[in-house]
Amino acid sequence: MSAQPSGVPAGAGREGSGPVPVTIVAHDVGSVGGMERQLAELAVGLRGLGHDVTVVARKCVLPAGSGVSFHRVRAPGRPFLLAYPWFLLAGSLALRRARRGVVQSTGPLVLNGVDTIAVHYCHCAYRASPERAGHLYALYDWAVGVLERGSEAIGVRRNRSARFVCVSEGVAEEVRRCFPAVAANVVTIHNGVDVEEFAPGAGAEEGRALRAELGIPPGGMLAAFVGGDWERKGLGPAIEALALAPGWHLAVAGRGAQRAFAELAASLGVQERVHWLGVREDVRPLYAAADAFVLPSRYETFSLVTFEAAASGLPVIAADVNGVRELIRSGENGYLVAPAAEPIAARLRELGADEALRSRLGAAARQAALGFGWERMVRAHHELFEALAAGST
Repeated sequence: MSAQPSGVPAGAGREGSGPVPVTIVAHDVGSVGGMERQLAELAVGLRGLGHDVTVVARKCVLPAGSGVSFHRVRAPGRPFLLAYPWFLLAGSLALRRARRGVVQSTGPLVLNGVDTIAVHYCHCAYRASPERAGHLYALYDWAVGVLERGSEAIGVRRNRSARFVCVSEGVAEEVRRCFPAVAANVVTIHNGVDVEEFAPGAGAEEGRALRAELGIPPGGMLAAFVGGDWERKGLGPAIEALALAPGWHLAVAGRGAQRAFAELAASLGVQERVHWLGVREDVRPLYAAADAFVLPSRYETFSLVTFEAAASGLPVIAADVNGVRELIRSGENGYLVAPAAEPIAARLRELGADEALRSRLGAAARQAALGFGWERMVRAHHELFEALAAGST
């Protein structure tokens, strides 16, 4: 790498000069979404450590008085095929004016040279997955894939000397495999989870009210499913598992093709046991209401919702994917399963029949999640940015 990252003033971040200024580039920061919430915690956390933080994004939702400077990029949020190239150009111009200190881009979002690229998603690895056959919107999805892979490849080539900060060890390995030329610059800084906000008992009163609202009968079991992109995240197998696990209900929080999945539930005769909650900014009441968390996703990079559910003390039933496999030890604090109905249903039946097992796995899941707190993630970024500014990486 160069002795001094692009945009970092001489001497910034060295001993006696105070924390180096940091500029974070992203589509959206804060509000709903795992990546958006992680970025908000990073910006606020770095500001708390004394960094002068600037955010360049379409939207930035942070607590009042955070002290973070926001430079808005006027760009649409959808459709992706329009929104992505629009931000690529508009964001590049905005960053040129607003950049200060070390610059971190959340993926290959701009044409400018940057110092670190946060890798929340490796499109090269995901798009190569054979399980993608049969996508509901195949043509559009193909076009999106071409744009994603192309921009990713260009971004890597333009920033070969940058640090590629991956949110899990699995993603780091994917980047090294897909882009061997930058393998030496790949590092892992795990995303974090708020283990105080998400804790056993948090939202308990609202959780009881939610169970009553959904009509969960006494002794009935409720599984939670949280997220968008329902096809990739395995909502289909989760619904199919209900047909093989009598007594279990499924609460779905997030946005997706509800009509198609409601039809699937009806075809299996489980429509009365699937509950559509829509997008919820606060999912703690759902975790409090649930007896287990289910996410049989085909691809993840970290899966913040899985870590939140674990921190809330829920036993987890999830596919063996990036991030999740670094949290869940099958049989100890949850189960890693194939994303198919029968293995999911088998674990649901097992958990439904044994309250002590649910309690033991949930407590162990909570304990594992404690090792991924927000402070650890923010501190690791702080140390990386300071080292970059000092030219010691």
